[in-house]
Amino acid sequence: MRVAIIGSGPAGFYAAEALLKRTDTAVQVDMYDRLPTPYGLVRGGVAPDHQNIKAVTRVYEKTAARPTFRFFGNVRLGRDVSVEELRQHYHQIVYAVGNEADRRLGIPGEGIARCTPATVFIGWYNGHPDYRHAQIDLSVPRIAVVGNGNVAIDAARILLRSPAELEKTDLAEHALEALRNSRVREVFILGRRGPEQASFTPVELKELGEMEDVDPVVLPDELAGCTIPETAGSSQQEKNLKILQSFAARQPAAKSKKLHLRFLVSPVEVIAGVDGGVAGLALEKNRLELQPDGTASARGTGKFETLDVGMVLPAVGFAALRITGVPYDGKARIIANEDGRVADPDSRAVVANEYVVGWARTGPQGLIGSHKPASAHVVGHMITDGAGIETRTLPEPDAILSLLRGRGVQVVSFDEWKQIEDAEVARGARRGSPRDKITDVDAMLALLAKD
Repeated sequence: MRVAIIGSGPAGFYAAEALLKRTDTAVQVDMYDRLPTPYGLVRGGVAPDHQNIKAVTRVYEKTAARPTFRFFGNVRLGRDVSVEELRQHYHQIVYAVGNEADRRLGIPGEGIARCTPATVFIGWYNGHPDYRHAQIDLSVPRIAVVGNGNVAIDAARILLRSPAELEKTDLAEHALEALRNSRVREVFILGRRGPEQASFTPVELKELGEMEDVDPVVLPDELAGCTIPETAGSSQQEKNLKILQSFAARQPAAKSKKLHLRFLVSPVEVIAGVDGGVAGLALEKNRLELQPDGTASARGTGKFETLDVGMVLPAVGFAALRITGVPYDGKARIIANEDGRVADPDSRAVVANEYVVGWARTGPQGLIGSHKPASAHVVGHMITDGAGIETRTLPEPDAILSLLRGRGVQVVSFDEWKQIEDAEVARGARRGSPRDKITDVDAMLALLAKD
């Protein structure tokens, strides 16, 4: 059975691993990525100061080393090859394209200068080619990050870390230079609901209190009414609350930077200054209302305040992009599916032999490791559905390569990616970091052309 996997992030690699480990079915996997570089969110999203998380790529390398695996980097679906052409060359297709779009606040002033989606900021400091030219103005002293998840924490942490801390990471060189000269001294992380509803993981939250020159600040009255049960210590919410209470009880230290964790506030307007950029953020204070299903939702109280900030980074979620010819769920903003089987969003009729894994299937939820069982679950459907499918005659395996090269596409193999990686590691060694990423696709391809 020949399978195309579109996307080379964790969910895609875990699907490939599950397929190639099968002993009951012989499978060949071709993995596509629009960039010459694999690993998706691990390379372009995981914070540079979390190198231990990035080490998971060693597992993916083992999958890529299998003789029945091929990597086709620098191939964009919809530009270089169509969905219909993939259907002709493969028995099954897996979409592992993640969530490359961001969700917006939907408030007045959101589009002005220095109101920048966190996806852009994170892509910029991670050296993602899409965002290498993003205009990130760090000349302002105070920044608001809107959102109560790990993405918000990552953005705040990178903004406040000292240059000495950042120099040890694989932060993109252009971002490192900008952060060395940053005037940012205070960051506000804003959540519309309470501390108990925040989706930080305790490990990430605790790290905020361990930074070199940063005081975490929590207002005690925003923790009022939050109680830790006697059996505390097990759930994420309980662990988070204990950490936040420890921050609130701290005596202010003589550190030069502050990180404010605010709760029960919703942005209602981004306020423009005389230069046309962000000069403040209007907030409405919220109260929590318990819903019939037991969840708590935020409701505005009609009380407002203005936060004096010069930049706003919304980190309120992600969404999958539409792919021409592939059903899309416009409400959930994911590839429409029934338990991983691609399906029509209205009739729910399944599209034969097409599947989706990762955030493109579920939306942005779960840590990297959670994709392994989730992708294996979908692979189980593929094997069940694909019984006997290999009898359908396909073009020769190299026919798809000939098609792409005939269109002038410079397809990057996994061995060629390793050449790019070797160059990045060598560049990084010169500055004492794990790697110095090449952020321009043309430069990557030019490097390969020299060899």
